[in-house]
Amino acid sequence: MSEPEVEFVLPDEAGDAERERALRAGLAEYELEDDDLALLQHDGDDEDGAGAEAPLPVLAIVGRPNVGKSTLVNRILGRREAVVEDKPGVTRDRVSYPAEWSGRRFTLVDTGGWEVDVAGIDKRVAEQAEVAIALADAVVFVVDATVGSTDTDEQVVRLLRRSGKPVVLCANKVDGPAAEADAAVLWSLGLGEPHPVSALHGRGTGDLLDAILDALPETSAHGVLRPTGPRRVALVGRPNVGKSSLLNKVAGAERVVVDDVAGTTRDPVDELIELKGVPWVFVDTAGIRRRVHQTTGADFYASLRTQAAIEKAEVAVVLLDASQPMTEQDTRVVQQVIDAGRALVIAYNKWDLMDEDRRPYLEREIEKELVQVTWAPRVNISAKTGWHAERLVPALETALDSWDMRIPTGRLNAFLGELVAAHPHPLRGGKQPRILFATQASTRPPRFVVFTTGFLDPGYRRYIERRLRETFGFEGTPITISVRVREKRKR
Repeated sequence: MSEPEVEFVLPDEAGDAERERALRAGLAEYELEDDDLALLQHDGDDEDGAGAEAPLPVLAIVGRPNVGKSTLVNRILGRREAVVEDKPGVTRDRVSYPAEWSGRRFTLVDTGGWEVDVAGIDKRVAEQAEVAIALADAVVFVVDATVGSTDTDEQVVRLLRRSGKPVVLCANKVDGPAAEADAAVLWSLGLGEPHPVSALHGRGTGDLLDAILDALPETSAHGVLRPTGPRRVALVGRPNVGKSSLLNKVAGAERVVVDDVAGTTRDPVDELIELKGVPWVFVDTAGIRRRVHQTTGADFYASLRTQAAIEKAEVAVVLLDASQPMTEQDTRVVQQVIDAGRALVIAYNKWDLMDEDRRPYLEREIEKELVQVTWAPRVNISAKTGWHAERLVPALETALDSWDMRIPTGRLNAFLGELVAAHPHPLRGGKQPRILFATQASTRPPRFVVFTTGFLDPGYRRYIERRLRETFGFEGTPITISVRVREKRKR
């Protein structure tokens, strides 16, 4: 079905307001429900009242692998936030969480297990734990009381002494009074009183937290002042596509562990980064695998955390590997972001690895696989070398501006009037549905409600969406159009 090419000329504000009043008055002849009336009375201004936070004291949880650090983190937070599995090496990055005890707030940092004389990914995990100690105001050293102190624990003690930070010794896995003698042995480490705790069951954690508050300073030497309302950006994609490399490049530091092994990241990692004087919170996430229900253990929980990270973010950067053919996983990740209603930027990573023969195939893949998201900004980058990484911020700003955009009701109805006049809805059963009134119900993402006298075909809704984007922009945000069919009041 060919469409006439029409350039919409929107009237001035006075004409918009007059049109809106007339259409609202016309709605009085139709049967409206309570939520219709509430929607029509709502001005739709979204409030954002995020205030600035003072820097909070930083507490790092350290220890060798599999002593229960992430379990203790979850116990202190009062929720299952950190990924936990009964095997060593699940946590790899430094992961920060806001925490509170007895009215005092602080930043809790979970770390990977510290080991001596290790190589590869384990060495990088240990390096991140050392950075966490350096950037903390106080440290909780977790030891497995059932095993006692090991040579690795002695090495950690030497590392903590060199740091000069206040240390609280946590003797974990003390599940009952009989095991408290095991905790008493840890006095030999020379770090003061060992606090017997069962992170799994919660035993003794209150006394441990009281000791932590005594060790934490009132004024942080390492906490970061959180500015008002930095936008949250989730980096998502399938495993090994370069999300952690991109975060490190944008941050200008080795903030998260990067390795050729797919699935290195497990917990979402928040990093506050200032770009061109503007603060952003970038969130590195675990790679989204083929089917969440087919994954097990740490990978299963990492997938759930990634979904939660998308929902907490405002905009998602979906990374695709430009050097490899697109997969079903890639399109599923894009759809996951759209379903969550988040602004979207598509970044083709590893552009430097793509040969010239691949380029025409990539263009065809984009036309075929991403035909439903032609509205999303595209950037071509190399996370490893930093090539074109500066193009990411303008794309993010464009997507977020569209995500926040609100069209005045009068202008929206003027636009729809022009659209219907130029391209009316096709007849169905001898009748033609008429658009009575439209309003933008919300932003983030933009949602429009259209009152009609009959059902609008899906094809006509897509036509309205396409014209909305052409006229007002909406680049980088999903938009939804819901139709409410209403009948005239009976005389």
